Amino acid sequence: MTRRAPAEGPARPLILDLDESVLPLGANEIRLPLQSWQETIRYGCSRRAFARFAAHLEEILPLEYGCVFTGSGDFHHLSLLLLRRLERSAALPETGLDLVVCDNHPDSMRYLFGLHCGSWAYHASCCPFVRKVHVLGVTSADISLAHAWENHLGPLFRGKLAYWGIRRGRLPSLHGSGGVFSSADALLRAFLPVLAALPRVYLSIDKDVLCPEAAPTTWDQGVFSADHLEAVAGACASRLAGADICGDVSGYVYAGWHKRLLSRLDGARLPDPDRLAAMREAQRRVNLRLLAALFP
Repeated sequence: MTRRAPAEGPARPLILDLDESVLPLGANEIRLPLQSWQETIRYGCSRRAFARFAAHLEEILPLEYGCVFTGSGDFHHLSLLLLRRLERSAALPETGLDLVVCDNHPDSMRYLFGLHCGSWAYHASCCPFVRKVHVLGVTSADISLAHAWENHLGPLFRGKLAYWGIRRGRLPSLHGSGGVFSSADALLRAFLPVLAALPRVYLSIDKDVLCPEAAPTTWDQGVFSADHLEAVAGACASRLAGADICGDVSGYVYAGWHKRLLSRLDGARLPDPDRLAAMREAQRRVNLRLLAALFP
């Protein structure tokens, strides 16, 4: 087992470098090379593979770290792993915590082959220490009635999960929490007072919630500006139990045909190689703004 050392301050950003998409975040970053896991974990994986990766991380993670960067949105399900680590952490109060997710997709969809980047929020809602999951900024048709059968509806009806959508969607109205808003401004006016009453939160951000002008990704994108996302991060800072950020851009091509097919059917696309450097730099600027908001 690798001997671990303290990270010299809990605010140091930690990069789980699976796809080399996260540009440098400063001299105090911690970067763990994990590229050998990319094909196995990216987009989705079996529960057994997820458990193997979790066990590997337990051996190499520092004792203390700040916000975690996982690279592409294809790795958003690693948020579940990071969240579960808090269950045995001093950062978790006895009363539990609320999970705040900023994402253009609900991430509570059904997935038959284990878990993936679009299903992890459902599994998070099943954690006893998670009081409620709030998914903000969804513009995807995934929360429309036509796609209801693809969603895990149980947490919605139990009040354990709330969708805060923009412009479209009918599922939020099924359970009297969250809602559909005309704009990102209207959504934040409704949500920030709710957030202010939460004693402890874990924040998970997929930057596909941003409009393409703020930072382009390889998934369909939402309408948040960087200011909207920064406002949520800043409001979480004083009550933060943990945070992670994904949505950075890589041009990875799957070796296996099944993941190539599934990700393509889900709407993922490869970036224009001529624009890749500029896309990554735009993502880096947003990453630095969010770090400053989370750890002022």
